[in-house]
Amino acid sequence: MKIKKIKWKNVFLLIIMLVSFMFLVISLIKIIKWQIDNNNTNTIINKIKNTVDIKEVDDDENTEIINKDVDEDNPYWDYIKIKLIDVDFDILKEINKDTVGWIQVAGTNINYPFVQTSNNTYYLTHSLDKTYNKAGWVFLDYRNNINNLDKNTIIYAHGRKDTTMFGSLKDIFTDNWLENKNNYVIKISTEKENSLWQIFSTYIIDTTNDYIKIDFDSDTEYEEFLEKIIKRSSYNFNTSIDSSDKILTLSTCYSSTQKIVVHAKLIKKATK
Repeated sequence: MKIKKIKWKNVFLLIIMLVSFMFLVISLIKIIKWQIDNNNTNTIINKIKNTVDIKEVDDDENTEIINKDVDEDNPYWDYIKIKLIDVDFDILKEINKDTVGWIQVAGTNINYPFVQTSNNTYYLTHSLDKTYNKAGWVFLDYRNNINNLDKNTIIYAHGRKDTTMFGSLKDIFTDNWLENKNNYVIKISTEKENSLWQIFSTYIIDTTNDYIKIDFDSDTEYEEFLEKIIKRSSYNFNTSIDSSDKILTLSTCYSSTQKIVVHAKLIKKATK
């Protein structure tokens, strides 16, 4: 009986060792795949940053200031002075015809072209060059029209741990980011227009879809929506906003159950 007990104990230990080894192998495979995706993403990022022409441009006769009826002491007027960016899309269109714009978020690593297709799933697992990649790419909600802005224009990307895509968006909650008010802007360039957006709300929230609404039945409904997302903000940006404003929403994962969300309002644009 003692011998049998010893044998069963050895079998049990062997099973534990085999299961542990399997988990180790699976974890190593996941790490290797993550690193491959990471390397491929960085290769594309380096390629576009070395070949795509991005320049700051001064305001001209094509520049339109949005919502001029703002108090003189409002920070809005400081942001209005910030230069727009203009991007040459020829090379980007050669890489991927789905490219519709370029986004820069001050004080973060976010400085990428963004794409759009007929759904909100394809670019969760495909890179800019359309190769399969779980790092995905930055993409515009399929319902939006970048050339005729909706009340709420939404851009998504994964929150990568290596800070690529929207991985550095979490920096907006740090003291270093908040202390520099020049960070409170987002710049976008498209083939037809360059624009500047002033951040007015940032928050982390349990996963929901109530902030990704595109259209509103009335100004009252839109105002209620704006009031809701302003109240959620983890920081008071002292930004005035009403139903005449058009907003930009950035959304990414913070954890498996939470999202990071940033909202900004359009304050300046210039046609090309």
